[in-house]
Amino acid sequence: MSTYEEKLSLLSEMIAFARIDGEIHEREYQFLAIVASQLSIDKDVFESLFEHEAEKVAIKSEHQRILQFYRLALLMHADGVLHENEQIAIREMGINMGLSPFAMRSVLQEMEKSPTGLIDPDIMLALFRAQHN
Repeated sequence: MSTYEEKLSLLSEMIAFARIDGEIHEREYQFLAIVASQLSIDKDVFESLFEHEAEKVAIKSEHQRILQFYRLALLMHADGVLHENEQIAIREMGINMGLSPFAMRSVLQEMEKSPTGLIDPDIMLALFRAQHN
């Protein structure tokens, strides 16, 4: 992740995604706070993103787009409830990021099979790479 603006954009996108089901569950908030910390976003700035969205910045790197898709998928599973609106939105967001619908579906299926909802990063990248052939 190269710029502060990109980091704010990613986090803002995640906050908007968390609101799709009508509320931000406590576990979703905690996950977002962890991501903000990992992105070196101050708590005050993080809190302000709930009131004012950051300017949207397109992610150029495919690797970063895949990572953002995975963050969104983890966020989708954070509250333990998979809402239909979340499933529709994550597919639309992934397509808008230029990701393969087949790879996205495979990643989401692997996450559903996993008892923890996590998948190995190498497996995730392999699922996306397989669609390049």
